[in-house]
Amino acid sequence: MPPLAVLIKPASGLCNLRCAYCFYHDVTEHRETAQFGCMTQETAQALIEKALAFADGEAVSFAFQGGEPLIAGLDYFRGFLRIVGEKNSKKSRVSYSIQTNGTLLDADWARFFRAHRFLVGLSLDGNAKAHRFRTDANGESTWHAVINAAALLEKHGVEFNILTVLTGWCAEHIEEVYRFFRTKGFRHLQFIPCLRPFGDESESEMYMTVPQYAQFLIKLFRLYARDYARGQYTSVRQLDNFVRLYLGQQPEQCGMAGHCMYQFVIEGNGNVYPCDFYCTDEWLLGSIREMDFKALSESETAQSFLQESFQQRPECRVCRCYPICRGGGCKRSRADRDYCAAYKEFFQACEPLFRQFEKR
Repeated sequence: MPPLAVLIKPASGLCNLRCAYCFYHDVTEHRETAQFGCMTQETAQALIEKALAFADGEAVSFAFQGGEPLIAGLDYFRGFLRIVGEKNSKKSRVSYSIQTNGTLLDADWARFFRAHRFLVGLSLDGNAKAHRFRTDANGESTWHAVINAAALLEKHGVEFNILTVLTGWCAEHIEEVYRFFRTKGFRHLQFIPCLRPFGDESESEMYMTVPQYAQFLIKLFRLYARDYARGQYTSVRQLDNFVRLYLGQQPEQCGMAGHCMYQFVIEGNGNVYPCDFYCTDEWLLGSIREMDFKALSESETAQSFLQESFQQRPECRVCRCYPICRGGGCKRSRADRDYCAAYKEFFQACEPLFRQFEKR
């Protein structure tokens, strides 16, 4: 049985912020029921029991996301881990991660994350100028609160990564943003392209153009390769995976294999979906309270979702960039904008720099 990864929405899409580009707000607006509220202990127990049964002693990863998952409260997470301890009779290796906007973090949360080895993904778009799209309910910037959260995590020895929404503005100023992260000592970065709402073709400084994306990739990869050569390596998840693909290895990041992978997203009420970007009524697989993971994975909807992702343009298969590009990345990103020309420009400009990684 392969290891199992489960993405959990313990507070559904509830959030204390009003980020201008929030993709999950758009997702919830496309459902008959937008918010499902916080997950009950009964639903959490059903999820845990079925995840451990499906893993059958193999590794299990529980990741928590939102909305803002900390809204569910510390008692929810304490209860979740207690149930795992009680039900893990086959001694599966269980790992935990959480993505948070950081504004609700305090010392109690930090101590909990440290004690249970949570990997924290902290949402921070760069310096104060870059972070201006992430505002609270009053329209005020949350930058200072997130910087304080990072300091708190560091103080308590919590392992954390920086998650940055890649806007058009960020792409235009990537050298400035990267230098800021380096100055702060952040060495694990992830840039997530900003998506337009479903069916939206509008343009703004939030949404990257093809030329912006090309220059972002080229400039960032040059900085990344330079620091690697100097022995000052900074992990950038997308670039790490491009290097893996260049070396003939498999990517670890969902969306970079050229097709979708099994991903179980559990909403607050127990609803299960195949992807964080597609938690809509159309792609509802069922309820974890009524079905196990085997039945969910074998459902007609799950199979249809996977098969749809294998559909690629014929020209992709014969393109020299395909071994690294794999058809343009995540299905949701491809549906938003065609970045084919950006990938070609990037690979042509940076191919010589990839060669230094052959010696590592």
